[in-house]
Amino acid sequence: MIQPTDNQNICPRCGKQGQKVKAITIKHLVIEALTSSVNNQDYFLCMSENCDVAYYNDMQCFNVSQLNVPIWFKKDADPKYACYCSKVTEAQVIDAIVNKDALTMSDVLRLTGAMKNAQCQNNNPEGVCCHLIVQDAMKKGFLLKTKMQTT
Repeated sequence: MIQPTDNQNICPRCGKQGQKVKAITIKHLVIEALTSSVNNQDYFLCMSENCDVAYYNDMQCFNVSQLNVPIWFKKDADPKYACYCSKVTEAQVIDAIVNKDALTMSDVLRLTGAMKNAQCQNNNPEGVCCHLIVQDAMKKGFLLKTKMQTT
């Protein structure tokens, strides 16, 4: 078991600063056997791609293996969701840009079904809207499309 750190926003495993997430999000994302052990304090999401810590606070830590969903930016996340509520992957967003000629966020939402079932506080590991994750996936799609057009 990983020991929590006194500096609550610093990951006890990798030493990187985390992003605050409400306990309600963690309660929805940890495996069922751990739900009752989630305390009511805010947690931090470890933002390091290579760290196996998912959430931590000054009392406890949860590893990525203890979650029901992969965290999209963590190494080896599979699938790599762009929208957790609608289960739309980064690959689907990229496909909408590259193969279906989506040009705008509205196009991507229409073609993929992303952001239709807004329960972000419960489903997204950050506990917030997936809009920025979808935008990042769109950027990857546009870069890939541009690269394909120039080769």
